[in-house]
Amino acid sequence: MNVDAIREFCLAFPAATENLQWGDELCFKVSGKIFLMLGLDNPRLCFKCTPDSFAELIEREDIRPAPYLGRYKWVMLDRMDALRWDALRDLIRASYEMVAAKAPKGSRSSSPRKKSASRNRKRSARSAGRKRTG
Repeated sequence: MNVDAIREFCLAFPAATENLQWGDELCFKVSGKIFLMLGLDNPRLCFKCTPDSFAELIEREDIRPAPYLGRYKWVMLDRMDALRWDALRDLIRASYEMVAAKAPKGSRSSSPRKKSASRNRKRSARSAGRKRTG
């Protein structure tokens, strides 16, 4: 596994974006919320875990609670090869899904039908307001 493989995998998720932050941290986000951080200068990974995965992972060598985020069940892999690629993919997918599920509803992509219904309600409200005053 390498930086390019991780980047390609993360950007394949729906609505996933990337942003370089804090110097060398390539952050992958969904709805503006980070689901994975990838250190470029000093290769390392941080991502969110379930409480069970977190407890299991921090017992392994080269995996520890992420600085500042460990209390929220984020782990840091000090080496890119601390986990096998297939296991890492599953953990990244779980991180994406947990973060996406908690994203504000307004920032998630919605179907055209929902947008139209909202637009129609606004039009109806405006029309009703005109009828009452006129």
